[in-house]
Amino acid sequence: MLLGVNLDVFDVGSIEDGDFFIKFHLRNRSDDFQWCLVAVYGAAQPEFKEKFLTELVQACRKESLPVLIGGDFNIIRNPSEKNNDKFDSRWPFLVNAIIDGLDLREIEMSGRKFTWANSKTVPTYERLDRVLASTEWEQKFPLVTVDALTRKISDHTPLLLSTGDKVHRAGQHEFKFKLSWFLEKNFFESVARIWQSVDFGATPMKKWQNKIRRLRQFLRGWAKNVNGNFKRAF
Repeated sequence: MLLGVNLDVFDVGSIEDGDFFIKFHLRNRSDDFQWCLVAVYGAAQPEFKEKFLTELVQACRKESLPVLIGGDFNIIRNPSEKNNDKFDSRWPFLVNAIIDGLDLREIEMSGRKFTWANSKTVPTYERLDRVLASTEWEQKFPLVTVDALTRKISDHTPLLLSTGDKVHRAGQHEFKFKLSWFLEKNFFESVARIWQSVDFGATPMKKWQNKIRRLRQFLRGWAKNVNGNFKRAF
């Protein structure tokens, strides 16, 4: 799993990971709100599902901060989350019991009904990806939404969560990474050079944060130069 954080918006505290999750403690720079983000990737194999659910409980049970959990659970919650009648109630029963026991609520998804499909002639569709929030987190962001985006490469549908709050610094445009940058000459060499040029920070996490900040700063200027060359060429 890969979990990225915008360091202009959040400070990262402690990090914990397991076989099936990554947990970040975050602080909003705008208002000092502290919360916990848990990204999960549930086991597809039945023999590992119990371990996944055990890890999920252990990661969240003693958490004192508001919690947001999202990712591929590889478990449906009820028969309506599948397009055929093949339904095993064991894992849905357990995951629903865990969600209730942790006092979590699923943020309703809009855009489509299912988030995964196989490649068979008669495909199976299931809703395996979801976002869960604690009561305290949802009270902080009552306008939260989850939208299903267009599925292109993966067999899973990407989900976009919006808190409903527009975070923007005056005079600064939102940073957006473009896949087309990979095609630019010397892009990888430039990124490697900038990344290696930063080697300060009291802890490995602080050092990583400084590298990310410097790289983002470089890419902002680099992108303006690329866009300027493109406009002049046409």
